[in-house]
Amino acid sequence: MLKKRDLQDAPVLFDLMSHPEVFPYVRHKASSSDEFYFLTKQTMEAEDRGELISRTILDEWGHPIGTINLFDVEDNKGFLATWIGQPYFGKGYNQLAKEAFFEELFFQLDIDAIFMKIRRTNVRSMKAALKIPYVSAANETYPEVHKWINRNEDVYDLYVITKDQYMFHYYGGQEQTEEVLEA
Repeated sequence: MLKKRDLQDAPVLFDLMSHPEVFPYVRHKASSSDEFYFLTKQTMEAEDRGELISRTILDEWGHPIGTINLFDVEDNKGFLATWIGQPYFGKGYNQLAKEAFFEELFFQLDIDAIFMKIRRTNVRSMKAALKIPYVSAANETYPEVHKWINRNEDVYDLYVITKDQYMFHYYGGQEQTEEVLEA
């Protein structure tokens, strides 16, 4: 489902990213395959420096279909950015990729919080975020981060997934359910 970014996937990912329903929402845009190749190389180097975490999303046959990233990693917190190619919209890949990525971030890479800044006009991303049962609105709980993401223009809402929320949803809630059933 996920693999570390590599240069061999750049041409396929560039074609998928270029679609008009995807391109406006991609954080690091490229106007040519060569530029995307260069951006991918920079992304891999930034991961080696600990600045971000980036994975290629794969379909069930191992073909690259998008990317999932944690940008601006600082103090074990970072910003989530995901895009899936248009032919794969609505097929459940986004949710599966996020689950696999969150497991890796929280349990292998010791990340404490994942922020999502979502442009208020990006209905697709807003709906995807609200499907995650352990996400919280964070405009008021992280006011300094909310102010920082809107420093140029007030266009984003902030959401957060903490390690504690994630663990409670998957592990704490299950234990409580078992206790209730036994009572």
